[in-house]
Amino acid sequence: MRVTLALTAWVVSVVSSYSYSTNSLPDIDNEAFIKDCVHIHNKFRSEVKPRASDMLYMTWDPELARIAKAWARNCKFAHNERLGPPHKLHSNFTSLGENIWTGSLSIFSVSSAVTNWYSEIQYYDFTTRKCTKVCGHYTQVVWADSYKVGCAVQYCPKVSGFEGFTNIAHFICDYGPAGNYPTWPYKKGPPCSACPQNDECVDNMCINPQRDKVTRYYSTVYPDWPIHLRNRPLSLFLIVSPPILILSAIITILVKHKYPHFVFRG
Repeated sequence: MRVTLALTAWVVSVVSSYSYSTNSLPDIDNEAFIKDCVHIHNKFRSEVKPRASDMLYMTWDPELARIAKAWARNCKFAHNERLGPPHKLHSNFTSLGENIWTGSLSIFSVSSAVTNWYSEIQYYDFTTRKCTKVCGHYTQVVWADSYKVGCAVQYCPKVSGFEGFTNIAHFICDYGPAGNYPTWPYKKGPPCSACPQNDECVDNMCINPQRDKVTRYYSTVYPDWPIHLRNRPLSLFLIVSPPILILSAIITILVKHKYPHFVFRG
């Protein structure tokens, strides 16, 4: 397992062997950077072992990328403490997941960083959910319900919490909705056998273009439970106002019919 992962890391580093400089790190709107981030995540998600029956296809989210970029600029080797309640960093998700890779600018590539996170699979036992070392980066990469990702890389002369190193590439990916709560990262079974209704199966993953058009929050404890963005007074207004408008229209018609010369002034 370790030899295979090491070889995989070497291969992706060769494929992405472009050496970045201080001023050449890609920004969050760089098309090649976005494609790399999405592709490598979906590559690992589609190849999980044991196979996943409910793995959602992951797509790019610009808002997540902006959140990752803002935090990366702090050059801290620590997670953003504002990713969950009571804070609201993202318009569509209550809580966000986050992975961080920090290393030499000369060896950075999106593929090698995400491969490094995925390599934690060697410490994770899917059957028992036990981890013998660090596994949270791996489980977030393959968390079935996390279907949005946004990443950013920042040049840092130094990174707080990562002393002793200089000229650093500080790479962060944020995920929506967040994973890593107490359960399995995905359901074991034949690929796509537990996809949501109306999804299609592409490369062992569940894909649905409509899911990308997120319009509501999702609970991090129960990912399928929607939490609508409205308060009680607003909800009451939205429920009551249509009947009132209809009743007003009926009264207006009756009044005009009985008193044809009556004038309404706005």
